[in-house]
Amino acid sequence: MSEQENIMVGLDIGTTKICAIVASIEHERINILGVGKAPSDGLNRGVVVNIDKTVNAIKDAIAQAELASGIQVNSVNVGIAGDHIRSMRSKGVITINNKDNEITAHDVERLLEDCQRIMLPTDQQILHVIPQEFVVDGQDGISDPVGMSGMRMEAEVHIITGLVSAAKNMYRCVERAGYQVADLILEPLASSYSVLDEEEKEAGVVLVDIGGGTTDVAIFQDNTIRHTAVVAIAGQKVTDDIRLGLSVLDDQAEMLKRKHGESYADMIEEDEVITVPGIAGRPPKEITKSILSKIIQARMEEIMEIVGIEIKRSGYSEALSAGVVLTGGGSLIKNICPLANEILGIDAKIGIPLGITGGLVEEVNSPIYATGVGLVVHALKTGMGNNQTMMPSSQKGGKNMEQVMNKIADRMKSWFKEL
Repeated sequence: MSEQENIMVGLDIGTTKICAIVASIEHERINILGVGKAPSDGLNRGVVVNIDKTVNAIKDAIAQAELASGIQVNSVNVGIAGDHIRSMRSKGVITINNKDNEITAHDVERLLEDCQRIMLPTDQQILHVIPQEFVVDGQDGISDPVGMSGMRMEAEVHIITGLVSAAKNMYRCVERAGYQVADLILEPLASSYSVLDEEEKEAGVVLVDIGGGTTDVAIFQDNTIRHTAVVAIAGQKVTDDIRLGLSVLDDQAEMLKRKHGESYADMIEEDEVITVPGIAGRPPKEITKSILSKIIQARMEEIMEIVGIEIKRSGYSEALSAGVVLTGGGSLIKNICPLANEILGIDAKIGIPLGITGGLVEEVNSPIYATGVGLVVHALKTGMGNNQTMMPSSQKGGKNMEQVMNKIADRMKSWFKEL
């Protein structure tokens, strides 16, 4: 394997875990070369609250992925989430003054810049500008206007913004761990690259990624992202409910959730009794599965009800023929699909990474790797972060900051220069 090969690294910095995935593409085949995972306790609801703890977890996860892949990681594609994420729609319009009024890629860039002329709070920065539709001389429904003729071009876009300080702190953690940020991608957008197929995006689908600190929502219709939202209620809240409701330790609550928990108490086939060791030498505690699941169901119902509100806000509630795809660690709680089906009124299924054709396929065959795999798929499709080398290597590094910034979208440049 040479330095020139198409090798990318995804770094999912989550509230409860940090996951690093090294992947390559050969002849349009995506191969997973290495996977690393480390516990995360330096974030709260997707936002960095302890830089040192986050840096150490990043180092641990990437070191595992490097060891498995034999690749020296230099730059990473990072996912961002948190309840500071906002989304909105915007429109723009320009006139075409080229020879023969032929629309060029530069014209599209000018139009998208015009769409970004919006009032934002000083602490918010644009993360993504996603075109939804172009209109040329009144003709709508155009997805790619380049090469067409026209005098007036309009666009409607979906703009995603995030807290400037949250993005900077994420960047600082990666930099202090010894790596460069190739790109910063909204996590539900990244997850969509790994768990949704093109037919679902065309028919209309809701992606719900239930992580540890946040639940990420993305709605697609007609092959375009139509709505995004980040909800600050997720798997860790479920664990907290169990800990408080049953008076157990946090580790015990997490074990109960993962091993015995169910999202739909009415579907429990046998109400078994679970014995949990007592705290500090106290007698063991007996807990029924039905009580445990009722605690879980209450919080999962709340999450699904908020998802339902976001679906209504999007305006696409009647255009979701492919239903809802649930992913992330929270989707592993048993019987979550029937609960989602009942509350949302649409078919639900579990989403796992798709399109992985080689390497450590089984290792990433789980909803918990949806974002990590999605980050490398996004990077492989956009050509971001191809700056890795074979181990051993005498030193980390790679391209300098100026070269990296030249590869990154303009939305990131101002953040990096201010660091």
